[in-house]
Amino acid sequence: MCKLGIYKIMWTQSHQLFILWLCGLFLNVHPFFQPRFLNTDTFVKPSPSLHRNFGPKMNADVVKSYKQQMGLYGAGGKTRRTVIKFGGSSLASSDRLYEVATLVKDLIQKGDRPIMVCSAMGKTTNNLLSAGQLAMQGKVFTDAIRTLHVLTANEVGATNSTKLEIEELLTDLEKLLNGISYLRELTPRTLDYLVSFGERLSVRLMAAQLNSIGVPAQSFDAFNLGLMTNSDFKNADILEESYANVKKALGPMDENLVAVVTGFIGKDKDGHITTLGRGGSDLTATFLAGAVGADEIQVWKDVDGIMTADPRIVPTAIPVPEITFEEAAELAYFGAKVLHPISMRPAKRANIPVRVKNSYNPEHPGTVITGERSVQDVATAITVKNGITLLDIVSTRMLGQYGFLAKVFELFDKYEISVDMVATSEVSISLTLDSQQDAMSKLPKLLAELESIAEVDVLEKRSIVSIIANLEKSSELMGATFKILEDINCVVEMLSQGASKVNIGLVVDSSRVDDVIKALHKRFFEDKL
Repeated sequence: MCKLGIYKIMWTQSHQLFILWLCGLFLNVHPFFQPRFLNTDTFVKPSPSLHRNFGPKMNADVVKSYKQQMGLYGAGGKTRRTVIKFGGSSLASSDRLYEVATLVKDLIQKGDRPIMVCSAMGKTTNNLLSAGQLAMQGKVFTDAIRTLHVLTANEVGATNSTKLEIEELLTDLEKLLNGISYLRELTPRTLDYLVSFGERLSVRLMAAQLNSIGVPAQSFDAFNLGLMTNSDFKNADILEESYANVKKALGPMDENLVAVVTGFIGKDKDGHITTLGRGGSDLTATFLAGAVGADEIQVWKDVDGIMTADPRIVPTAIPVPEITFEEAAELAYFGAKVLHPISMRPAKRANIPVRVKNSYNPEHPGTVITGERSVQDVATAITVKNGITLLDIVSTRMLGQYGFLAKVFELFDKYEISVDMVATSEVSISLTLDSQQDAMSKLPKLLAELESIAEVDVLEKRSIVSIIANLEKSSELMGATFKILEDINCVVEMLSQGASKVNIGLVVDSSRVDDVIKALHKRFFEDKL
């Protein structure tokens, strides 16, 4: 009984903590338990929690204190679930991978529990597309892609098992390109499979880099977590059932393990790899956030958030502190390089804020995109979409007759040509077309049919200048805008206020667009400072 009493006295919280500390030291020192031995290819059910490892009688406060000492909780022991996405420029080299890994470690120490989404490294996607085109000519070149990823694997301290995975992927890539060179065929399905190698290589290297600095991480191909799509290759849609799939896969994962997930890619029900189209990696991030119920999405780029204008045109442009989903969608559609409107849908549906931050300047707060915002200035930002063709369609014969608009847009539907902006009157329509769209090759045929019912003027080399604004102050905005345009002697060829009520679009000659943006920016952003 005496010995038993002594044992009971010794089993205090302080001794529990000491024993946990010794176990933690052993786990960090013994090579068998190093994070690099995590399987980075297939989903592995996480280890039991600390509570189960050390018995049901373990005091929760002791476990929490241990985790804080090990850097697994932020200040105050509070954590939040985040999804963090990094684009290719942030992952372009081993040096950048190290910087990003250090950034992720810092986020964890501040209290975040991140899921990480990665694009392909640097220009890898472009290099893969070029390799596909060369293979169509019977030439197979993978040297640049191989060199980048093999050298990076060595430089980030990847384990032999990860290096083997990298080599297997590169070998599969060469086999695919050889097949393309033999068949002289590159279908949309094959093209999706080809470009998927970039993300699949990237996440394995990123997980290796995280593990090498002591952050337990495991790479996942998104489709292995349950991201399923339709079979619309090059522009696939995520199926609704994917939300439940991913929630089930990621739900039981150890909270201290960083899942590094491929952006941009999924699989259809036949097992074929698909891609999500423009903004696909951002869409993966917002989808994952919706699936796991994240507190915030962070999209890490190479600028300090969404800017009031393009800094290449206006060097004095500043970051916008906050913006709504609706405003961000208008900015993206009309030229700003922010999240693609489609990629914001899951975040908007689940009301999860999206923060755009700079991986080269991580201390900057960036821009927060939310459902509503507190500050309502006259103007939020200015953007431009170049390469616009303006059509003026006039038919006095249709005065007072119904069906004119229907007939015009039936022809656009027939030739699959998309319209950006529209302004109408009783007998005329002005509209803009993106000159870069594939269907513009059909424009001559469309014009021939339009000219049978109306007079058509075609004005090329135009630009749309969009002012994202608080249209409750539209009188002030429009008055100031036209005064500025008059001062710089610039003619507006078309004006449109979008149905969204947050955007006013001005069509001007492309040769004047820089002057217009600089003058507007000075009036709405610089003069008020």
